[in-house]
Amino acid sequence: MTSQPTTVVVVSRSRASGGLWHDAFRRLMRNKPALFGLVCIAIFVAGAVLAPWITQYGPTTGSLADGRQGPSLAHIMGTDLLGRDQFTRILYGAQISLTVGVISVFFGLVGGTIVGAVAGAAGGRVDAVLMRIIDVLLAVPGILLAIGIVAWLGHGEVQIMLAIGISYSPIFARLLRGSLLALRESDYVIAARSMGASPLRVLVRHMLPNALTPLIVQATLAAATAIIDVAGLGFLGLGPGDPRVAEWGEMLTDSARFLQSAPYLVFFPGAAIVISAIGFNLLGDGLREALDPRLKR
Repeated sequence: MTSQPTTVVVVSRSRASGGLWHDAFRRLMRNKPALFGLVCIAIFVAGAVLAPWITQYGPTTGSLADGRQGPSLAHIMGTDLLGRDQFTRILYGAQISLTVGVISVFFGLVGGTIVGAVAGAAGGRVDAVLMRIIDVLLAVPGILLAIGIVAWLGHGEVQIMLAIGISYSPIFARLLRGSLLALRESDYVIAARSMGASPLRVLVRHMLPNALTPLIVQATLAAATAIIDVAGLGFLGLGPGDPRVAEWGEMLTDSARFLQSAPYLVFFPGAAIVISAIGFNLLGDGLREALDPRLKR
């Protein structure tokens, strides 16, 4: 009697995947530069929200007798020309810079998504007309376009949000349109069409969810540039209408002439702009690597 050979099957146990977003979050948490950027953003957000409880001074209160005092225990970042506490104004300035920057990117993302979706889904003459308009807007530097819009609409936070949002919408529109064109001949899109799905259903249910990842990454990176643009508009005198409002760009404008005699007046607002922009850039790079496994380290 012959015995039958025994076959041993080795089953490797691998950790089950929790889905795209769960895996992306796990990769993001292992990215140290991205975590550093997230911490920087969290510090500024917490400082902006908790400003009334962190500092004992008001953003508009001060005395001329206390003007241009260097950093001390009473004023850790010194005082400005009018005797207002610099640390307090940077905290309250974060409320404006972060809020205006993030909301303006959201406006640009919504507008660009609508235009890009229509162009990428419709194709033909509609795509050609919309893309020529986008090309014209992209030919104008974003900051110059924002300056023109603010000069036309007038001063104010809402006007700045609209101006920066309009200047960024062509970037999102072209990015989404390119992603949709790449997905039009995908197997699952062709299968959905063959089953009788309407063009709108194919766009909303199948194409857009798979094309939003680049937009999320670009929006995070654009937030860094938007904060710099907000400060740039304030530096040029196109910031919020009330000159008493604490805004990083206007703080630089008020302190520029004291660069040699009181450099701390320029250093601290400038450092706030740089650190917040670096935070969003590092987070955006981390999201790009986390959402695209081909780029992971």
